[in-house]
Amino acid sequence: MNKQILHDQTILITGSAGFIGFHLAFKLIEKGIPVIGLDNLNSYYDRNLKKARLSKLISLSKTLDVPFEFHQFDLENIYELEKIFLGKNSLDNFFKINTPSKVVNLAAQAGVRYSLENPKAYIKSNIEGFLNILECSKNFNIKHLVYASSSSVYGGNKNLPFKENNVVDHPISLYASTKKSNELMAHSYSHLFGLPTTGLRFFTVYGPWGRPDMALFLFTKAILEKEEIKVFNNGNMVRDFTYIDDVVEGLIKVIEKVPLHNENSKNKNLTSDKSWAPFRIFNIGNSKPVNLMNYIKAIEKELGIEAKKKLMPLQPGDVVETLSDTSSLEDWIGFKPNTSIEFGIKKFVTWYRDFYKV
Repeated sequence: MNKQILHDQTILITGSAGFIGFHLAFKLIEKGIPVIGLDNLNSYYDRNLKKARLSKLISLSKTLDVPFEFHQFDLENIYELEKIFLGKNSLDNFFKINTPSKVVNLAAQAGVRYSLENPKAYIKSNIEGFLNILECSKNFNIKHLVYASSSSVYGGNKNLPFKENNVVDHPISLYASTKKSNELMAHSYSHLFGLPTTGLRFFTVYGPWGRPDMALFLFTKAILEKEEIKVFNNGNMVRDFTYIDDVVEGLIKVIEKVPLHNENSKNKNLTSDKSWAPFRIFNIGNSKPVNLMNYIKAIEKELGIEAKKKLMPLQPGDVVETLSDTSSLEDWIGFKPNTSIEFGIKKFVTWYRDFYKV
């Protein structure tokens, strides 16, 4: 395979054994696009699930004869990271992949509640690790850096739906603070070095191969095992649940559309989502708020089992209600997530029963 063609197409995905990273890598390989995957396979949740995702990617790569190369280390390890950008860390298995031309940074220490228990993990991965991604992207002339932000950045904001130009200076968790920091760091590199960056504020992503610490996974597992489910804030919570296939489709379209420098915008009022620099921020959500109790009812209906519910107070760091305005994303890429929770929950439950032989 021609190396120059490979370089023009190859995409580095950090967090490639994670939920969103796995699905994105899978879809890109299906499209014939070479992928370099990076993940530290940490023990925040079941490593066997991460390894199973990775096995699926390797199998698909071999079946379709589309290059996929995986590396295991932390983003804080700048020396190993630079090797990937230099093309000096390729594996000689059944192909040899070239250096990346675009980067999708999905690696992060996830979870709002866990940030109360282990704050240092968030600084190392989400701040130090992201800085290394920025440095490598700058030094090796990456054409576009797309990175995961989060709806958590809206924090104490009460104006619904959340819009990208809302003030997001009042985070209510360290996790949210690190994600807002990523946006600020990205802007500085876009301004100083002309690095095109796009941040995506994900809204409660769910679906097959999902994270075990997320509500759908926790509820499904507990209901099938006849255990109580913990319903926080007595069920008075609303979420903008976004199906994984919608997220991946949006991601791919965003990767392909690179933001440009716009000197004229310096003369206008600045907003947090746009700039004279090649920098953009977008919400990616379903824009259809769902009450938590209705979400649980949809899971009960799909499983055919009524849940045993334990009502709990609001957890520190949790946002009571989220709702995305995705009009900017629609204008930018002509796409709007629209999968119903009934369809998404059905897909997840089918996967869960098959994967765990329930």
